[in-house]
Amino acid sequence: MRVVVTGAAGFIGSNIVKGLNARGVDDIIAVDDLTQGDKFRNLADLKIADYVDAGEFYPRFAEAGYGKVEAVFHEGACSDTMESDGKYMMANNYTLSCGLFQACQRLRTRLLYASSAATYGGPAPGQACTGGPASFRETPEFERPLNVYGYSKLLFDRKLRRELGDRFEAATQQVAGFRYFNVYGPREQHKGRMASVAFHQYNQFRAEGKVKLFGEYGGYGPGEQMRDFVFIDDVVAVNLWFLDHPDKSGIFNLGTGRAQPFNDVATAVVNALRPGQPVLDTAGAAAQGLIDYIPFPDALRGKYQCYTQADLTALRAAGCTHAFADVQSGVASYVAALSSS
Repeated sequence: MRVVVTGAAGFIGSNIVKGLNARGVDDIIAVDDLTQGDKFRNLADLKIADYVDAGEFYPRFAEAGYGKVEAVFHEGACSDTMESDGKYMMANNYTLSCGLFQACQRLRTRLLYASSAATYGGPAPGQACTGGPASFRETPEFERPLNVYGYSKLLFDRKLRRELGDRFEAATQQVAGFRYFNVYGPREQHKGRMASVAFHQYNQFRAEGKVKLFGEYGGYGPGEQMRDFVFIDDVVAVNLWFLDHPDKSGIFNLGTGRAQPFNDVATAVVNALRPGQPVLDTAGAAAQGLIDYIPFPDALRGKYQCYTQADLTALRAAGCTHAFADVQSGVASYVAALSSS
């Protein structure tokens, strides 16, 4: 089986390559832009058949230049939610993806692609931020992105709905989009400010003996803003489940279905880095100065999701019964991996 992984040197892409390798799949064309050279580390321990620069890959693939490709895992994108260059964002996340989709349908290659929970944004009109909606569903009434990154991802989803129908029933080959929620785990070290809060807090605690969280904002108390935090191993497992089920198409939330406050992540990091000491709750960690609340930054006001939670109804209806890790177990695993690297 030959597969392509775009964004292969990135966080999710490299973990998908790792997951494929664990199944014995190594006929993998890894596609990326290694201008940021340190990303090579994410591929160095993995088995691939070839590496192709992103600028070369897309036009050659459209001309069937790589032979028979079973599936493309399209993880390549500009994922910086603070990027303000809309022209750049749309070219990378929308226009390029549209061309890849058309080529995959023409070549009868399956397309498994990264959408984003950034397509959702804030609560529904007339709904208070506090408490958030019960969950976000993959339907238009929830789709109100707060930045151009979220819009670029949403527009591609909408393009596919328009061409294929709401359930992608007109696709000639499988097309599945995954709205990733807050993913954390190994191989994200290159992401800088866009790395997960767990990664930043691990490094903060190692450097300063404490972790930092935003204070009160949006009707939430300090550290109480809530996200659906999903461990990278779970993201890979769901992607590979769809690889095993080529008859399943559509747009699917990929989160745990369980919103947890940032305080839970901070407390999990603190406890994981204090082996042999009493387990603390959030109040105990804050009382000991191990959690430091900082003022909410002005640059994020009006652009920040106070609450996200994936509705997994569509994923479960497709037949995927994967059990997701909660923050406490996932972060403990991640901290162990960081500490051993």
